[in-house]
Amino acid sequence: MERRTLTLPNDIRSGDRVAGESFASRSTVWGAHGAAATAHPLASLIAIDILRAGGSAVDAAIAANAALGFLEPIACGVGGDAFAMIWDPKVGKLAGLNGSGRSPRSLSLETQRERARGGFIRPVGAVTVSTPGAVDAWWELHQKYGRLPWADLFVPAIELAARGAPVAQTVAHYLGVSLRGFAKLGRGIEEIDNAQAIWAPCGSTPTEGEVFANPALARTYRLIAAGGREAYYEGEIAETIDAYFRRIGGWLSKADLSAHHAEWVEPCSANYRGVDVWALPPNSQGLSTLQILNILENFDLRGAGFQTAASLHLQIEAKRLAFEDRARRFADPDFADIPIDWLISKPYAAERAALIRPDAILERVFPGEAPGHGDTTYLCVADKDGMMVSLIQSNFRGMGSGLCPDGLGFMFQNRGELFSLRDGDANLYAPGKRPFQTIIPGFATRGGEPWLAFGVMGGDMQPQGQAQMILNLVDYDLGLQAAGDAPRWRHEGSSEPTGAPGQGVGRVHLESGVPEAARRGLADLGWTFGPSDGGFGGYQAIQHWPGRYAAASEMRKDGAALAY
Repeated sequence: MERRTLTLPNDIRSGDRVAGESFASRSTVWGAHGAAATAHPLASLIAIDILRAGGSAVDAAIAANAALGFLEPIACGVGGDAFAMIWDPKVGKLAGLNGSGRSPRSLSLETQRERARGGFIRPVGAVTVSTPGAVDAWWELHQKYGRLPWADLFVPAIELAARGAPVAQTVAHYLGVSLRGFAKLGRGIEEIDNAQAIWAPCGSTPTEGEVFANPALARTYRLIAAGGREAYYEGEIAETIDAYFRRIGGWLSKADLSAHHAEWVEPCSANYRGVDVWALPPNSQGLSTLQILNILENFDLRGAGFQTAASLHLQIEAKRLAFEDRARRFADPDFADIPIDWLISKPYAAERAALIRPDAILERVFPGEAPGHGDTTYLCVADKDGMMVSLIQSNFRGMGSGLCPDGLGFMFQNRGELFSLRDGDANLYAPGKRPFQTIIPGFATRGGEPWLAFGVMGGDMQPQGQAQMILNLVDYDLGLQAAGDAPRWRHEGSSEPTGAPGQGVGRVHLESGVPEAARRGLADLGWTFGPSDGGFGGYQAIQHWPGRYAAASEMRKDGAALAY
């Protein structure tokens, strides 16, 4: 274990711990054989059970993700997409999987514009539904890295969905918020009866601790367990989805489902003070994490101090600069030429860093000139053989589109909301195109060896949160759990890939645990603050040490980290 040499401020949400950082919510979890960190304790327990039964980290991740589709429907499910990075110990290399789906081929740009609201795609309804990629991503992962039979991975989720389980606090809250929101939107959604029948059959959503079951989802999982990906993309599930959209007046079809396949991609990396941080390339926003870190490497953050105005100011400005490139260039690479190598290069980062003033806010930020909101679940699993999985899966904003296919027990994502309708944008809507994606799994290596599988779910917060975790671990020597428990910031108001312009210098949201001196210092620089609104992401992480793993989970939500 490394010895800390950095003195931390003593006014950061202090508690009564006898060891470790005073603001840590609990101790880091340690185990010699395997570890799992997910957004629900039952999903983490399922992952550990799969590992102990001889399953690989991928087997455990799939089983946990399937369980989360029932336990945490506000964030994920088989109506959404998935991305993953996998450390393969057999080849000593990191693999990446892009499991995002494309827009319906029968839905035209003209129709999107006709149905738009204020020049942007509506946030719910059939215009937002893109082809769900999660099940195919699971299949691809299992075909390459699975050990246990495919059907075995769904047994725990089927049993939970069939018999029911008590609803967690955060899930209960957001179920109520989401279902009430869909009801208020009225004509913006083609139908909401199916969603009401699943999650509010008696007129209200379940409360915290109330036992809830979803027998329709249990039946869907049985079909997937028996028929593999074909059951979803070619068989009965695909036929039901096709019939549903023909009934309500939508565009996703069996042909769209049949044509879908996940894509294996090469992860990109940037070295931050000796740690190689990895991200998946666009259409995800993973490059933003690398750009933020590359810019910040030009500053002495350790010298600036932990949770000081000087440090936070630099971090916020780096985010603002990186997000302008994100807004202009991130899109489906099949439709856009994205200068990835240049965007994550050290010379470009130095140019961007030179724009930042430590004593003033950049009044306007622009993307560099290249030469010539959200609901998500993140989980990570590591096994006894050294395989580590970083997986993120989502329905996107507000639980999803509001649309649930007849009798299948899940909701479709509304990821298509993230397309732009502005001519000339890289992310301009087109049929058969993958939308810009906010979900990003994280991974880091040291000296060519696996070091960290991590993620911070939550829309635009994800690259901001990932960067803060790396800073907390590398610059500020925090333990794995304390790195996630430390107070966070979030900046909003940058330009967006949807075509929405930046809002001046934006607003900074600070968690209540940020020291008062830092808050005053940022205000003196001219930053304006939004509320501490709980929108600071959800962290899970597993760290590899010689002969053991450390694991941590988000204190702000319902999750748990376990190891054995």
